[in-house]
Amino acid sequence: MVAQTRAGNSAPKRLAFNEKIVGKGLATDALLKKLKALHTELAELDQELVDVNSLSTVRTQLVNTSILLHKDRGVKAYAACCLADILRLYAPDAPYTHTELRDIFQFFFRQLATGLRGAEASYYNEYFHLLESLSTVKSVVLVCDLPHAEELMVDIFRDFFGLVRRDLAKKIEIFIADILVALIDECQALPSEVLETIMAQFMASDTQPAYRLAVQVCNATADKLQRHVCQYFTDIIVAHSHESDSESNFEEIRKAHELVKQLSRSCPSLLHSVIPQLEEELRVEEVQVRLIATQALGEMFSEKGGAELVKKYPTTWNVWLMRKNDKSAAVRLKLVESAKGLLVNLHDHRETVDELMRLKLLDPDEKVRAAVCKVYSQLDYETVLHYVSEDQLRSIAGRGMDKKNSVRVEALNSLGKLYSIAYPEMYGSSLYRHQAPDPIDSENNDPAAIRHFSWIPNEILHISNSTQEARLAAEQVIADFIFPLPSGSSASTSKNIDVNEVAWTDRLLNTMGYLDDRGVNAVLLLSGMKGSRPSPYELYLQSCIQHNGGVIDEDEDVVKQRLNNVIRHISRQFGDPQKAAEDLHAFARANENRSYKLLKTCLDTQTDLKGLVKASNEFLRRIESSSESILGTMTVFLRRAMLRIVNQSSIPILIKRVQKADSKHAQTLLTYISKHCPALYKPHTSELTKAIADEKNVRLVEVGMQALAAVSQSDEALAVNDKRTLERVMRYVLGSNARVAKFAARILVASKEHDDLCAEAVESIARKLSTADPDLLVAHTAVLAQFARLAPDAFERKSDVLMTFLVKKLLMVPSPADPDEMDSDADWVEDDDVQPRLRARILALKVCRNRCLAHASTDTALEVATPVLKMLSTLLDHAGSYSADATDDPKVKSRMRLQAAISLLHLSVVDKFAIAINTNFISLAITVQDPCYNVRMEFLMKLFPLLTARKLPPRYNLIPFLTVHDPEADVKSRAISYVTHASRNVSAAAKVDLFEIIFIRLLHLLAHHPDFSNAHENLQEMAKYIDFYLDLIASSDNVSLLYHLAMKAKTVRDGQSHTYSENLYAMSELTQELIKARAQARSWSLQSYPGKVKLPSDILRALPNPEAATKILKTVYLPEETSAWLLESSKTQKPVGTSKEKRREPREPKDSKSPPKRKASRHRANGTTKRAKTARWNSDQSESEEEPSSDDSEQDDREDTPTKPSSEREDGSSGQESDEEANGKKGEQHRKPSRRAGTRAKRKISQQVKKKGNHARKS
Repeated sequence: MVAQTRAGNSAPKRLAFNEKIVGKGLATDALLKKLKALHTELAELDQELVDVNSLSTVRTQLVNTSILLHKDRGVKAYAACCLADILRLYAPDAPYTHTELRDIFQFFFRQLATGLRGAEASYYNEYFHLLESLSTVKSVVLVCDLPHAEELMVDIFRDFFGLVRRDLAKKIEIFIADILVALIDECQALPSEVLETIMAQFMASDTQPAYRLAVQVCNATADKLQRHVCQYFTDIIVAHSHESDSESNFEEIRKAHELVKQLSRSCPSLLHSVIPQLEEELRVEEVQVRLIATQALGEMFSEKGGAELVKKYPTTWNVWLMRKNDKSAAVRLKLVESAKGLLVNLHDHRETVDELMRLKLLDPDEKVRAAVCKVYSQLDYETVLHYVSEDQLRSIAGRGMDKKNSVRVEALNSLGKLYSIAYPEMYGSSLYRHQAPDPIDSENNDPAAIRHFSWIPNEILHISNSTQEARLAAEQVIADFIFPLPSGSSASTSKNIDVNEVAWTDRLLNTMGYLDDRGVNAVLLLSGMKGSRPSPYELYLQSCIQHNGGVIDEDEDVVKQRLNNVIRHISRQFGDPQKAAEDLHAFARANENRSYKLLKTCLDTQTDLKGLVKASNEFLRRIESSSESILGTMTVFLRRAMLRIVNQSSIPILIKRVQKADSKHAQTLLTYISKHCPALYKPHTSELTKAIADEKNVRLVEVGMQALAAVSQSDEALAVNDKRTLERVMRYVLGSNARVAKFAARILVASKEHDDLCAEAVESIARKLSTADPDLLVAHTAVLAQFARLAPDAFERKSDVLMTFLVKKLLMVPSPADPDEMDSDADWVEDDDVQPRLRARILALKVCRNRCLAHASTDTALEVATPVLKMLSTLLDHAGSYSADATDDPKVKSRMRLQAAISLLHLSVVDKFAIAINTNFISLAITVQDPCYNVRMEFLMKLFPLLTARKLPPRYNLIPFLTVHDPEADVKSRAISYVTHASRNVSAAAKVDLFEIIFIRLLHLLAHHPDFSNAHENLQEMAKYIDFYLDLIASSDNVSLLYHLAMKAKTVRDGQSHTYSENLYAMSELTQELIKARAQARSWSLQSYPGKVKLPSDILRALPNPEAATKILKTVYLPEETSAWLLESSKTQKPVGTSKEKRREPREPKDSKSPPKRKASRHRANGTTKRAKTARWNSDQSESEEEPSSDDSEQDDREDTPTKPSSEREDGSSGQESDEEANGKKGEQHRKPSRRAGTRAKRKISQQVKKKGNHARKS
């Protein structure tokens, strides 16, 4: 007890008050007056100068029950003040017995608890005096010496914490805190109920007075409370951890740890002994306890004071970090969820936290991986920029290809959100930076931000192009964060919606500044501009309107079938096709005209950005209010259906960016629009006309000419007919800029006076062609290629002169390699480096091709096309030259054979040409195995669009399967991607026609392959082709058909020669064994195929008689070594050859300069030396030309997509030929495609490595 010391030498002062305050008949008013006077006098007495003997009377009277139990509040208030003064004056010795003291203190706290209110309350000053006295004199510590002091202390603490909640003056809180601190300091043993009362205050809000009081008390008495707090938590955990199955027990433990977290924030010094206890909890067997402790410590380390905590308890920190390897995924999850605070507050431990997160990105549990990704989405811009490395962000991007959707979604969302918050810092006011990689003088244009975040869209776009599953998540992120529509949400129903079209378009251009070619292509694909019009989405809307909610006036079955077909087609692109189909049907049944109108507005290419935002917002709002269950599906539908990345509002801004900033990305977008969606130009033809007048800006003129040409061809009403403009266009036609001239020619063709203008241009070109300089020659040839296709009448007026020059003076002229060229081994030249002469030769081939296409529907089609087809086939046979011994430049030859192959593809679109080309189909097909990578890739890229549009005969679907041996992964992956996508997005009947029935053609092609031989090693290579096909196409549903086709290959003979027949029989046996092994490994039932299949009569012939058929079936054409290999493979019950492609993780971005691509090696000549088979019968001895046995009928099913497929003719010949014709072909039976194609990957790579080594030594 703190007491003042009396001065013994001073004269004591006596109490003057001598009236009675206890007695019968004493009125309350009189008593109150006396007590007030007594209090006034006592308050003025000094402890050191008072004569305590003079206090004895009032001391005794004040503890009389008539005073302590008086009914009047005022009496008790003044009495309490007087008693407090008595205790002050007698200090340090209390003039009362223990019982009296107990009554006094109970009286004190009862008065305070019931009477102390706000400053306006009655007797507030008396209660304030009482409280101040207890605080300053510390007489309250006498409680600690009383019997049963614990009970009184509990009441005091409970009353005071209740009292402080009345929102009293700050000074009163201080007095109370002083009293409670004094009690804790003086007590011998702190009652557990007192500690519980204190701890309970921490579960309240930290803005509450009780919370603040508890914090003050605990911080002032931390040394004494540490042990008690530790024991308190120990008791809770021990008491509630015995019944492990009881959730309520764990709830109590959880509450205790919540309290620890609160103490850590406000009174960390209390936890000196508690933190090590939590460390021990991390090691216990009980998962729930570890879980709670991990979460609690994680949140404590994540607080602002976490760094100090880590420094003070390093062992606990390390043990907590070790929970990253906890056997329980839930514990690891809690660890990861704490990481946000660690990244924000523990900057000194950044490397440790980064390593933890990087490790957990590969955690076996998907929830943990997803949580890691989610943590980064919660960080602010500054934290990510300064404390999260780019490598770490790229690791998150890698999870965008995770097998689990939840992880993919969180990873992509994190990247998208980070890019979205960083965008304003990278590009300031969102205006276009035409030199994106260079810093711009702008306060917000932060080069560090650009380095840190600009790559994110590129990664997301790559992921969107990888798998169907990843595409869905990536599309959502791109729509929400990378290229968001202007919100317009605040005024979506207003006619004056505010949309910044310039900022929206510039965001696209700024982002594209950091995309690679693959990323740019992904943006273009996502833009929705490519594809036929009307699109499937427009067809769906039309079908919904016709369906009329099920009330159909006429052609009910047709309307319903059309709706079902288009829904089936669209729903295949969703993650859950069944749910998507149900939702699309539900929307059709709802039959809401307003929704139809809004959707039509969104799909209309003429809708501007403002209209698009308004219509899309209202459409989705209506869907949400009427049919919320279909909102997700319709959101994806709308996102894919409308032009939300580029639309007609973009055109003026893009033109301006090309004009003023020379933006190559704006040019890319305008070029793409010209090719795929010229309707966007309709409102802007005047601007395009102005653009082509700026002759000094070549890039702008080129873009404008292409756009005008496209819009003129798409809509006759928009064709250029202005005389002045046409004069300018004619100058461009006859100019030396090849691209501008080409587009100018198209504009002329579309004009009203096209006959005279085109004829005039052809006449002029014909006169100048022979004397034109190289650049002008290229331009003139480009124009002729257009006129040959689009204005054949004008072209034919001078066709003799033109074709003679192009063939004899251009195409047939040798092109030897330059002896002074350093890189003599190069076999490819990039587009920008192609010499004018070679460019003219390539265009001359296009002239020939286009002339054939222009005459395709005429009676002279074959007459015109035959010499062209022969020339193109010769180029393929001689590797790009017109003779086998030509010494042309390898770069010229690669370009020429590529153009020849592409021309044959385009000509194959015409049925009569396809039949003629069929004899050279194998030469054309193995272009995909060309030694030059660029030839292979370009050929595939031209092939896929034609196959997707069903313009080519089904047999052309064989070509992608020939990529199995390609040394470059991207060639094979492109082929896999096409086959997978195409086979999944067609009906079952169409899949049979396009991919399954052609299987026997694949066997025939391999039998004719230049690399085929009957050696065991070669047959193993051939097996890889078959397995590659089976990997992509075979299933339990079609395996019987494929096996049936393989068997049927031994029931016919090759249409060309006996040698190829034996090759075909060997392939038949090999394929049968491979299919049987696959069926066994996958537990597929290999039953007899019940249907009938018509074999292709253009490549196969019937056997002459039953005896020949029997002999062939009994003969084994495979070498014994190969048979043994197949038998061993089937025993292991594993598919032979190549396996399905594994999911590829995103690759690190390559430098702008790609490494040189590996070449496919040259194939060996098809050797004539065969393994002797004395038991074989020469099937050429008696040839009876019959139709191949047809024990099955033609299947005529069509694709059920809304796009109208063009009809194709598969069989190129009737299969009937005379004996004389057959004998006449014997001399040609050994004729094979002479152009070499690569097949063996190992040999290819080793040759390339040797070549690179030699080249290095030369240099």
